[in-house]
Amino acid sequence: MKMSVWGFITNHGLVLAVIAKHPRSTAREIGDAVGITERAAHKLIKDLEGEGYITKAKVGRQNRYGIHPEMPLKGDASDAAVGELLVVLGWKRRKRRAKAAVAQQGKGQGETKPSK
Repeated sequence: MKMSVWGFITNHGLVLAVIAKHPRSTAREIGDAVGITERAAHKLIKDLEGEGYITKAKVGRQNRYGIHPEMPLKGDASDAAVGELLVVLGWKRRKRRAKAAVAQQGKGQGETKPSK
C-alpha cells in the first residue's frame, strides 16, 4: 500500500517562505526549492502578489520581491499575520527598513535651508 504524500504548508506558503529568505531568487530557483515547476512558481507568485502578500520590483533583468509580513493569514482559522508564520519557517526580518527610517527621521530634524 502506497502512502500519500502531503504537508502542512501549501505551495503558496512554501513559495512565500522561499521569497522571504531569498528575495532575489528567480522563479526557477523558487520552483526548485519548493519542488514545483517554474511555471507553477510563476502562477503562485502572481497569486501572492495579487493578494498583497508580496510586491515585485524589476531590478535590471531580474525581479526582487518584498514581503508584507503584516498581512493576515488567509482563512478564518487564525488571526495571525503572515510574518508570524514566516518566522516559524525560519525567516529573519531584515533591519534595513528600521535603519533607513531612523536615518530619514534624523535628516528631517534640525535641518534648515539657507535663506537667499
